[in-house]
Amino acid sequence: MIPISDFTKKVMKQIRQIPAGKIATYKQIAELAGKPQGSRGVAWILHSCSTTYKLPWHRVINSQGKISFDPKSSNFRLQRKRLEKEGVRFSDDGRVNLSLYRWKKHPPPSKIPAGKPQIFRR
Repeated sequence: MIPISDFTKKVMKQIRQIPAGKIATYKQIAELAGKPQGSRGVAWILHSCSTTYKLPWHRVINSQGKISFDPKSSNFRLQRKRLEKEGVRFSDDGRVNLSLYRWKKHPPPSKIPAGKPQIFRR
């Protein structure tokens, strides 16, 4: 098996913690894993690791509250079905109410003083 990065390990840990009936966004998971700009990396990890590591991939959606798959795809239907089975409801335009269903976990505050240049922030 190919070794996985620290970021990948952190992402998988966060995704496993999302409770049934709650959702997280790609950005939220990236922030919790320590890379606020890592949303695309989260998407890739879900794409490449969900089956092997048995991740609850269906609980991660985009920041607009929508499933990222094409609405005509079988993956879209599967994700929506799994979320609905957990009690998540969709509006008529296919969105999830983030204020109602979003997992309420937030990243810890940065320990770097505000006066430090951005390059030194994690």
